[in-house]
Amino acid sequence: MQFADRKEAEAFLAAHPDVRSIELFIIDSNGIPRGKLLHRDELLAIYDNGRPLPSSILALTVQGEDVEGTGLVWEVADADCWTYPLPGSLTLQPWRSSPTGQLQVSMHPTQGLPATPADPRQALSRVVERLKADGFHPVMAVELEFYLLDKQRDAQGRPQPAVQMNGIRPEAPQVYGVYELEQLQPFLDDLYTACEIQGLPVRTAISEYAPGQVELTLEHRFDVMQAIDEGVRYKRLVKGVANRHGLQACFMAKPFGDRAGSGMHLHVSLADEQGNNLYASEDIHGTPLLRHSIGGMMSCLLDSLAIFCPNANSFRRFQANSYAPLAKSWGVNNRTVSFRVPGGPAQSRHIEHRICGADANPYLAAAAILAAIHKGIRERIDPGAPIVGNGYEQATEFLPTDWLTALRALEASEWAREALGEEFLKVFLAIKWEEFRQFMGEVGEQDWRWYLHHA
Repeated sequence: MQFADRKEAEAFLAAHPDVRSIELFIIDSNGIPRGKLLHRDELLAIYDNGRPLPSSILALTVQGEDVEGTGLVWEVADADCWTYPLPGSLTLQPWRSSPTGQLQVSMHPTQGLPATPADPRQALSRVVERLKADGFHPVMAVELEFYLLDKQRDAQGRPQPAVQMNGIRPEAPQVYGVYELEQLQPFLDDLYTACEIQGLPVRTAISEYAPGQVELTLEHRFDVMQAIDEGVRYKRLVKGVANRHGLQACFMAKPFGDRAGSGMHLHVSLADEQGNNLYASEDIHGTPLLRHSIGGMMSCLLDSLAIFCPNANSFRRFQANSYAPLAKSWGVNNRTVSFRVPGGPAQSRHIEHRICGADANPYLAAAAILAAIHKGIRERIDPGAPIVGNGYEQATEFLPTDWLTALRALEASEWAREALGEEFLKVFLAIKWEEFRQFMGEVGEQDWRWYLHHA
């Protein structure tokens, strides 16, 4: 694990004498940034000696409640665990009303104990190092869909898409509508500016398949840790910029029952040490390595579904003809399958993993995907024939559509324990089972049966 050099902090403080506060955060199991707001005078010490955070910061539900079953709360006396800054993460938060910095940290491999094994970024780092040891350098990019909502609810207390510049609240999907993007120009202008300031490689903006739903793409990165770090920081930035505009950026997988869900598509390929794409082929189906990678992802799909779809709401997204996948399937230039090989030049050949909801933790999703790819390569797993045409009509092995089945599959998975680490999995499952119990207490047994039937 590489941490940042003190010179980064010295240069930042010299360049920004007006910055008084710095938001320090770590990403928890649910993908939520948690940390503290520090004074600028505290910054250099973090680079020299690290910054302690309580062990319980990585033992929280999505609501921010302690989960004692993680073993990171009372039985370790909520111990201080040392974190250190990540290179390149010290930047500005331009959406703040006063000059404010931002710094992402991760647990130190030894000084961060006992919380280190529960750090999602550490889980991804371990998977990446195993791939690199076998000569495979993963290349990834993140696509995140989200809704822009009014902070004010409708008369029934439900969320509603934000009013456009023209004063109209959108009701029609208007997918790929350029006029709809024009209506978001003040927000998008500030978002692109903020991304430039933070060095985030945000590119194409798209009006997605629902009113108020947007997607922006991030560039591929040869360094997968950089790609996922940028995806995490982009999500934080979108929420901040939206808040500055009096809006709410919603990354729920299915905030509206009758409208499109929001996904997180992860684009992945493998390269050699020089950066040459090992999936590259004039054959649109890619190399045998690409097909074995898909075979591995298909074989581990059930075991990792609770990571890709980490909440009860996540499973609402799986509906036919919704552009969300329903089955273990792959295809070329086909958006009705789970694993899509996009068209394009041979050197651009890669796989688009389309299963994750926008609520998934990018570190954990990437770790599960890459570990499954590694398994597929080692075992030369054949994914079978690609789907041609409508994958919804040809689906045979359907994905489970309920949270309970996915949690049980992850808990029973020997592959997941080996891939993600037994200690990490213990913490993650303790959190998720606690959230499941809370969910059951809210919906009741009768509603749960209805949910299983209609999900």
